[in-house]
Formats: sequence, C-alpha cells, structure tokens
Amino acid sequence: MSKERSELDLSKLPFMDINLDLESRVEDLLERLTLQEKFMISSGKQWWYTKPIKRLGIRSFAMHDGPHGVRVDNEGKIRSTYFPSAICRTATWNLDLSGKFGVAIAQEIRDVGAHMLLAPGINIHRTPMCGRTFEYQTEDPYLNKKSAIAVVKGVQSQRVAACIKHFICNNQETNRFTVSSEVSERALQEIYYPAFKAAVQEADAWSVMSCYNKLNGIYGAENKHLLKEVLMDEWGFRGFVVTDWAATRWGTTTESCINAGLTLEMPTAIKYNTNKMSQAYKEGKFTLEIFNENVKRLLRVMFLVGLFDDENTLPKGSRNTPEHQALAREIAEEGIVLLKNTGDLLPLDLEKVKKIAVIGPTANKRTYLGGGSSSNFPPYEVKPIEGIKEKCKKQVEIITNPSEADVTLLFVGLRHKEGGDAEQWDKDLFSLPLSQIDLINKTIKENPNTIVILISGSPVSMVEWIDKVPTVVQAWYGGMEAGNAIAAIIFGDVNPSGKLPITFPKKLSDSPAHASERTYPGSEKVFYEEGIFVGYRHFETQNIEPLFPFGHGLSYTKFTYENLEIGKDKVSGDEVLNITLDITNSGERFGAEVVQLYSQDVECSVERPLKELKGFEKVKLEPNEKKTIKFELRKEDLSFFDEKDNCWKAEKGIFNILIGRSSRDIRIEGEIEYLG
Repeated sequence: MSKERSELDLSKLPFMDINLDLESRVEDLLERLTLQEKFMISSGKQWWYTKPIKRLGIRSFAMHDGPHGVRVDNEGKIRSTYFPSAICRTATWNLDLSGKFGVAIAQEIRDVGAHMLLAPGINIHRTPMCGRTFEYQTEDPYLNKKSAIAVVKGVQSQRVAACIKHFICNNQETNRFTVSSEVSERALQEIYYPAFKAAVQEADAWSVMSCYNKLNGIYGAENKHLLKEVLMDEWGFRGFVVTDWAATRWGTTTESCINAGLTLEMPTAIKYNTNKMSQAYKEGKFTLEIFNENVKRLLRVMFLVGLFDDENTLPKGSRNTPEHQALAREIAEEGIVLLKNTGDLLPLDLEKVKKIAVIGPTANKRTYLGGGSSSNFPPYEVKPIEGIKEKCKKQVEIITNPSEADVTLLFVGLRHKEGGDAEQWDKDLFSLPLSQIDLINKTIKENPNTIVILISGSPVSMVEWIDKVPTVVQAWYGGMEAGNAIAAIIFGDVNPSGKLPITFPKKLSDSPAHASERTYPGSEKVFYEEGIFVGYRHFETQNIEPLFPFGHGLSYTKFTYENLEIGKDKVSGDEVLNITLDITNSGERFGAEVVQLYSQDVECSVERPLKELKGFEKVKLEPNEKKTIKFELRKEDLSFFDEKDNCWKAEKGIFNILIGRSSRDIRIEGEIEYLG
C-alpha cells in the first residue's frame, strides 16, 4: 500500500471527520487503538512530548513551560516574550489584562508548534517563604479564582490547553516531593479548592497537573478521592490529569495512579512503563473500563486543540510581537504597587530634578534566568537602570553618589536562585540580605530623598528600615519591559494602580503558617492548623497589624467613595443582592482604583473570618469623573462549609457589607439580613 493511499484511508476514518461530534470522534479513535498503543501514549518522551502513534496518524502532543513565557529549551535557542510574574499580574486586579495575557501566551505556544501551556500556577500563598510565591497569584481564594478563570479562558480561546497546577496544597518547596499537607476539609473547600473548581466549572480547563506532595497522606498523582471523586465526579472535569514532572518516582504504584484517574505521566515512563502496565493489567489490578476512561480524556483534549484538524483552520500563532511586548509593559505598569509615599516624593518632575542617583544590586540585573519552570529566554529585557536612563536622557544627570543627588533611586530585592524566589527551594531569609539593609540605612543618611524599589516576587521584612524611608515601590519581577514600566511610574507617566494580592507581615511569626515547626516547614507532615485563616483572614481576625495589608496600594490621585445603595435590607434563599456605590476621582491626575467588597458574618455557629473578599472592580477615572460601581452578592457569597453536614451553608443573621481600598481601609459600609 502506498503512503498516499495510507493517508487517504486515514482521512476517511470517522475520527478524522470534523463534522462528527467530539465524543463520537473520541470513541472512534479509542476503539482503533490497541492496548499497547494506549499504554504508549500514557507517558511522555523527550521532556515535553507524548509518544506518537504513526499507524493512526496521532502526532505527539506537545506542552511547554511556563507561567510567564514559553520555554522550549534550556539554552535559549528559541526565545519568547517574558511577561511579568503571576503575582505582578494579579496585583493589577485587572481581569481583562489576565485574559489578554492568556491569549498572548497561547499565541506564543502555538507559534512554537505546541498544544498546551503548563500554567497557570494557582496554588494559594500560604507562607511568604515559599520559593514559588512569585509564580502563584494570591493568598485569597476569590481573587485567585477570578484571575484563574480569565487566564484559562484566554489561553483556550486560541485552542491551546491550559494546565492548572499544582493540584493541590503544594504551598511550599521544602520537602515538596515527600511531605504530606495535612488539611481540614473546610480549609480545602473554602481556601484551596475554589480557584481549581472555578477554572474547571467556569472556564472548562482542559488539563490539571497533580502535585508532588501528599494530601492527607496520599500523593496527588494517586489520590482517588482528589482526582476521581472531587475533580471529575463532583466538578465535572472533562480534561486529563498529568503528573508534575517525575512525581510518580515517590511512593506511587502503576495501578494506584490508573485507578485514581491519572492519564499522563511526564516526562518519561516510570510507573506507566508499558511492561509495568501490562503486568498490572494481567494481574487484574485495574480494569480496561477505568483505563479507557483515562485515555479518552487525553484524546478529547487532542481533538479540542486541533491535533487532527487542518492547521489552516486553527488560530494563528505569533511570538515576540510588538503587541505582546506592549502587553507585557502594560501588565507591569498596572501591577507595580506604591507601598509608601510620604510627602508625595513621587512622582518625580523632570523639570525640577537635576541629578538622580541610581544604585543598588538589582538596578542593573536581568531577572529572567532561574526560577525553575518560570525561567525565560526573551529576545531582550529592559533592566531598571536602562529604563531610567532612557527616560532621563538629555534632561537629568544619572550619577552613583547619593549625597550629590536630588533624589536617590535604590533598587534592592531578590533573585531567582537558591534561597531567593525560585522553584526547588524556599527562601532562606524573610528579610533582605544584610548587605542590602546596610545599604538602605547608609543611603538614607546620605540622602533623605531616597526611594526604595523592590524587585522581588514575595514579601520581605522591612522593619529595619521602613520608618526611615519616605517612599517604597514594589516592582515585582516585571518581565521584559520592567525597566520602562518602572520609569513610567517613577516619573508619573503612569499613575500607580497596583494593589497587593498578598499581606506583607511585619515579622514572619505574624504569618499564620509560622506558628510552629509543625505548621511550617514540618517534616514528614506539615499541619495546616490555621485552617481557613490564611493571609488577611488571620491578620484581620486576630487584630494583628500587618506591614502592608492585603489590597493595599497608593495612587498619585485621590478617590471618594459615596452613595452606597443596597437593593434590599433583607434577602432570602437564592435571591441576588444588588449593591451600587459612586466613586469619584477627587484628585488632579487620571488614575485607576480597585474597589474592593468584603462581607462579614456578624454572628455564626462556627468561627468565621472578620471579613472575606467577595467582589472587586478596577475603574479608571479622569479628574473629577464619577462612575457608579455595581456588585452582586449571592447566597454562595454568604456561605461557609459545614464539616458536620459536609455541605455549604448560609445561616440566618446580619451581614455587614464593607467596601474600600484595602482589607484595612474600608471607606463605606452597610448591612443586610439574610432570612435563610
């Protein structure tokens, strides 16, 4: 039979008929695969790819890191746009930008010929010491789920699969391969599940990556309750589960993974070796029905991403385009957080400043290398000093001596390396390195007009210097356009509008995960004894003053909150509660504000947080411009998870509605009564 005849025959098979419904195509292809071929496509090869089945024209399904930019290799032979880190993107509180980011990074995935992005990472920020805090979005489940939905929808709009990770409670890097996260059902339901659940139910995420760690004693890749009962049966997940890379090396068996619902083992066969699978099947350790269901899930996603379609009918890929670079800059600009600005030192006026000292260990450093799966190889990266120089050229002299400058820009922070912000390791210190603390204290003595700019992806202690420094900017890891974005904020071309997606503690012991060694870092087990009181829920309820609260971020203008109207003072059942308020830019500059809505259950049969985020909207306003903001509250927003009855409940009683600029800066409030 000629090659042409063989291809012609394949094209006439039902699974190649684009007019057939998806499930019929999946079933037809499944029936044509031999058992050995099914075993073959259940594990990867060459790090990023599944094995092809040439007999049926099944090409390798390709997937790549990472959360901030496509990484095809470890040498940088293929370069791609370096977007700001996830914590920076989430600090924008701009869901439209998260959606655009999803579209853009999917276009880059498609441009390199791949089918799935190994992102977004949506594990909760439980401890500021986690090495991957920069790679995850936030400490809050509501902000987390809204941001995750936007990214997943954006990615999959390009017929590229999003792989949400790491399912679940992979909240530290210390002992990540073996530690068991001991977590209550209520904490899972209220804190750790919501973003994964919403990404599945509201964004139809096509893939989920299982975690390295155990959950309550069982590894993520073989956790039948987690994968089968919760993810698939309760949430209706139709995609496939893939391991974190080589996760099955620790403690799992072939049959336990198959029976739990794990479809794909990456990057190579460890437990899903064809010999091991054949032997387990012969011994009756799993059924063909269960195994076929796992395989169908991968085939389904292969069809969804267009693996069998004419490439001319698929969305076009693009990479390193001016549009993607502009988006990277826009996210960085909106994600930068102005933490402190005593005396309105910022923004700087180029007409009034003659000499600026630019110093510090992160002023002239690139940030894209390292960080594990977040490593990038962009075509360029604008370093902070380069952005400042470009902005100041021919107008302001850039020097290195603070004592001779009108203003000093002092760049400090962390790097993507062991002990800093990086995969595989948690941070060594909560504070900045001693040399940087000494530099800050020395510089402020030489020049009281010192602005500290932090390049980091996680909170750091500032107790040794914060009271001495008038202005502090959290610039995160801002991607390839970071230097230009920082300059735009410093000189007022852009009014800062970023808000913290994570609480900055004054000291590490204030953080709820750091009550004892049992709670962090643990040993064989790490106990989540704080339960639902993660992040600001803990700080607010225990009345612990943070260094900077969740949702905090200053602006160069002012905003007035007024005219709160709550549709009803009493609601019952599943009634939707409409809430409106007016916000006015009462300053002199164009600016954007993130209006945050929190609910408070005044009296409950179980302990609840003092406040919980239940809505937000970012609004952009010209000076003196007023807009009406609308929120909707539903029964689910008033509910808690009752462990006794294993269900969600909203109890009768009074709920306060709190609206403001951060979890600690409430500007307007009202109350309602829920009648049940």
